[in-house]
Amino acid sequence: MPDLGWIHILVAQAEGQQPEPPGGALSFLPPLIIMFLIFYFVLIRPEQKKQAKARQMLNELKEGENIITLSGIHGTIKKIKDDVVTLQVADNVRIKIERSAIGRVKGTSESRPEGKKDKDKDKDKDKDEKDQE
Repeated sequence: MPDLGWIHILVAQAEGQQPEPPGGALSFLPPLIIMFLIFYFVLIRPEQKKQAKARQMLNELKEGENIITLSGIHGTIKKIKDDVVTLQVADNVRIKIERSAIGRVKGTSESRPEGKKDKDKDKDKDKDEKDQE
């Protein structure tokens, strides 16, 4: 038997009534819920995890750690006071930044062996001596 559901729609329109959508009034709700769940698990939840991780990193900052700011400045934390962090970026050069401007922690200044600096200087001296010859 052929489907004659479209005839009811035409009759309702001719009488000036709004035809009832096929499937009922709540048929749009399940696709809407599915779309919300997809947005939540693909966009919202990962962003919340990223923000929590960044907040934890900022709360665990300690003096002596090497950091990189969001603007790309490398430095060592010398002092932390509330939301202001004092960074040493070079010898006798210190700057104050907001704690929220810190992008990531590279490690502590103690984790880098001091002998490595001396070896680098020795290599540079050897190069200079060879260039002079």
